[in-house]
Amino acid sequence: MRIVVISDSHKRSDIVEKILYSQSDAKAVFFLGDCTPDVQDMEFIFPDKKFYIVSGNCDYYSAYPSTAVATVGGKKIFYTHGHNLSVKYGTGRLLEAAKQNGCQIALYGHTHVSNIVYEDEIYLVNPGSCSRGRDFHESYAIIDIEPNGIMPVIIKI
Repeated sequence: MRIVVISDSHKRSDIVEKILYSQSDAKAVFFLGDCTPDVQDMEFIFPDKKFYIVSGNCDYYSAYPSTAVATVGGKKIFYTHGHNLSVKYGTGRLLEAAKQNGCQIALYGHTHVSNIVYEDEIYLVNPGSCSRGRDFHESYAIIDIEPNGIMPVIIKI
């Protein structure tokens, strides 16, 4: 099962749409905040995909939670924008939250810097920003969950 992970689109729904068209095999989409309206209409354009959405620090008055847990492909996934867990200063609090929830994957954004780390048997995945990358490129992530394991990959745009 393929998952697409997108964060920090900042009013660039056109980029989100292009990503989703390019990942037609993906069954699930995780949007990690900062302009949730950019992904809300995508649920109508891509009715075959399941959307998981959290709000970010730029999503004023959002009805979406700032953190959540979902089970996808038999794996528990903790997902958040990350600002409430101070991810700009390290992933320790994120890792602990994922552990407390019994998750195998933790997704976060906010830093605009893509990153994949495997620590304490948990994949920590930051897709970077699809519109304003701070690591010299815009990006998103895909995660393939298969019977033989989990494979996260950063895709540069």
